[in-house]
Amino acid sequence: MSGGALAGWHAYVAARTPEALDAVLADEVVFHSPAVHTPQKGKALTAKYLTAAMQVLGGEDFRYTGEWRAEGSAVLEFRTRVDGLEVHGIDMITWDGTGRITEFTVMLRPLKALNAVVARMAAALTA
Repeated sequence: MSGGALAGWHAYVAARTPEALDAVLADEVVFHSPAVHTPQKGKALTAKYLTAAMQVLGGEDFRYTGEWRAEGSAVLEFRTRVDGLEVHGIDMITWDGTGRITEFTVMLRPLKALNAVVARMAAALTA
């Protein structure tokens, strides 16, 4: 059901509403951050991280530039700018049979951009 999970994720990116995010995340979803060593488990914590990530990364320059799909998973490549720095990253998404996301991993490069994102994410998460 890749169309359901990815369509739901893209709907969230377009709308950026809590309802759209809630609809696409499984209750037991796990989020893997490029800046936090331990996995963030559960819908509430994952939603908090993804909402902050969209605040930090999802500006007017944000765009998906590639998409690769497999059975039950996909990799979405993106580019954006943060604090004047080009950010290149990927979202690795896994979903269950109901089309809800069960695992979400973000990877970013280069290091200078990652450091800028980490600082902005810390501020967004504590706001």
